[in-house]
Amino acid sequence: MKRMELRRCKEFSRAKWRRRRRRRWTGDSGDRGSRSVRTKVKKLQRLIPGAKGLKPDRLFLRTADYILQLRLQVNILQALSKIYGPSH
Repeated sequence: MKRMELRRCKEFSRAKWRRRRRRRWTGDSGDRGSRSVRTKVKKLQRLIPGAKGLKPDRLFLRTADYILQLRLQVNILQALSKIYGPSH
């Protein structure tokens, strides 16, 4: 079972790499690239709470803080699940 999942994962990553490589080589328009960056920044602003309207430098700092906050939450939940796990 795990072998099949591993194979699927490898196939998916290969396909993703091909798409990424294809995108990189299509078109030499600098404007297209900056538009792409702006689009990604807007998507990131929607994902991070309280980040709407932030400039990119502040947005990246807020994103890093948010990632650390999420990691802390995961660690706390894992600790709680060990304490109140199936044995109780």
